[in-house]
Amino acid sequence: MAMLKRVAVVNVRVILSRSLATVPTYGVLSLRPKNVQNLLVSSKSYATSGSSRNSAASSRKQVTIVNDDGRVQWQDLSPREKAARTTQQTFNLGLVLAGFVGTGLVAYFLYGEVFASDSKTAFFNRAVDRVRSDPRALELLGARKTVEAYGEPTSNKWARARPIASSTHKDSTGIEHFRMHFNVEGSERKGVVSLHMVKGPGHPDYEYRFLALDVPGYPRYYLENAHAPKEKRPAGFRMLGVQWR
Repeated sequence: MAMLKRVAVVNVRVILSRSLATVPTYGVLSLRPKNVQNLLVSSKSYATSGSSRNSAASSRKQVTIVNDDGRVQWQDLSPREKAARTTQQTFNLGLVLAGFVGTGLVAYFLYGEVFASDSKTAFFNRAVDRVRSDPRALELLGARKTVEAYGEPTSNKWARARPIASSTHKDSTGIEHFRMHFNVEGSERKGVVSLHMVKGPGHPDYEYRFLALDVPGYPRYYLENAHAPKEKRPAGFRMLGVQWR
């Protein structure tokens, strides 16, 4: 009787083990000890990295428009901090562009007032050179090395800082007129130089109407005068391919 009970128990265990072996798992995860251990390790590492990132973000100073130095990576910024960095970079770019525009304007006006061939400074320098190289002007003013030119008298003792009076306008016929006057002083006398230049339509350069020196007590002396009658020289005769006068 006991033997029959043992045989029946063994048969039941065999039948149960076979039936369990044939049942499909349908994708159910097998919770073996090794798999459970790996799952715990991965979840622990993820939690550690997340907590470390959150602790790093909480430990650093919040990025604002004022204190942003670019050290914090873009992906580590919060939406508010990203907006602050974008605003700061946009403002900096605007400053750079404004600097470029300002530099260009300064260069443009500097060229037009100083370095251009038809600038006021260029006309002034050429007129002063003409006065210093003219023998009659040097007789009136004094030695060449002592002749100085300057603008309108002001309280400023530095002669080069005195403004030079000049004007430019275009008449009804399209002719541009440039007028200027400045003071000259030499070892002998003082005087005033007056300049009038014109440029017709389609002409690239100015031409002298007159360049005159006025010294008190002496008649006006013209270094250039377009209205003065030109000297007529005898025509002479031509012989052997040479013009004889």
